[in-house]
Amino acid sequence: MKKGKTALITGITGQDGSYLAENLLKKGYKVYGLVRRTSSEPAHRIQDLAFFDIYYGSKKQLKFIDGNLRDSETLARAINESEPDEIYNLAAQSDVGISFKIPGETMEVNYYGVGRLLNEALKINPKVRIYQASTSEMFGKTNPPQNEMSELQPVSPYGESKMKAHVDFIKGYRDRYGAFTTSGILFNHESPRRGKNFVTRKITHAFAKIKLGLQDFVELGNIEAKRDWGFAGDYVEAMWKMLQQPKPEDFVIATGITHSVRDFVEAAAEAAGMKLGWKGKGLDEVAYDKRGKVILKINKEWYRPTDVHYLLGDPSKARKVLKWKPKVDFHGLVDMMVVADLRELSRKN
Repeated sequence: MKKGKTALITGITGQDGSYLAENLLKKGYKVYGLVRRTSSEPAHRIQDLAFFDIYYGSKKQLKFIDGNLRDSETLARAINESEPDEIYNLAAQSDVGISFKIPGETMEVNYYGVGRLLNEALKINPKVRIYQASTSEMFGKTNPPQNEMSELQPVSPYGESKMKAHVDFIKGYRDRYGAFTTSGILFNHESPRRGKNFVTRKITHAFAKIKLGLQDFVELGNIEAKRDWGFAGDYVEAMWKMLQQPKPEDFVIATGITHSVRDFVEAAAEAAGMKLGWKGKGLDEVAYDKRGKVILKINKEWYRPTDVHYLLGDPSKARKVLKWKPKVDFHGLVDMMVVADLRELSRKN
């Protein structure tokens, strides 16, 4: 890698954006983060993240720029100011459940926003390399394991918006204009920085609170849903590797191993020092601790209108071409998240 590379990251205040910024700063990049204008300094919103310390110790190698995927003018200003060699588009309305309630807004950000970003970026610098955060939710009803050639059959507004951006803009601009546009089709990836609105963090945070006596029980929806879960910190390295290739290609990034939400629950309970028992069926199923106290209930309100029941990625291409493979396994990931939540809650209480 030549010295002095510059990257622009949208969605820098999110889970993936923070890990990616940290990763690129360690590689010697100058990093610009696109943030929506607020009344407070952007740094105040991310001061609990690890890379915040790097911000002050990296000779100002990290800078925030106002911008919004809804506004082409702000995107053009941000690109002109940062002059990036690489753009990582991680900004999105990424909550699958919420996407059913706000399908229009989901499409506006996840589809039209991508079009605006690519149009402005390629107009300013046709040679800029662009990474798009795509998702395994695009596969939807497609039989696993899913790879780069699998059919796209999304079942949610979120999956639909990501699929359209992937096909129309990333593949479309690459095929029509020769643009260096690439999609990382990432399967579920988690971390202690995951938002509490996502089921994995909801689980680890709840079991940490139950362990500390701060919460009685947690309610979940479909615990039989199966996902291919990995560590976000591993996955951002794959993003970077994709933009270092001689030609733009799309890659499935996954562990190749699937677990159910029930598996995640049991692993989180174990990490918190609890042993679960189960009784009942369907909506009446509950989990209880060694004292017989119910600490998990099923609530139909947490079921999605339509859901992907089984996602399993085939990362063979990434292993072969990118020489990438995940370092953190499933239990290591769950342990990491529970320990972080226990630490955070113990500090606050």
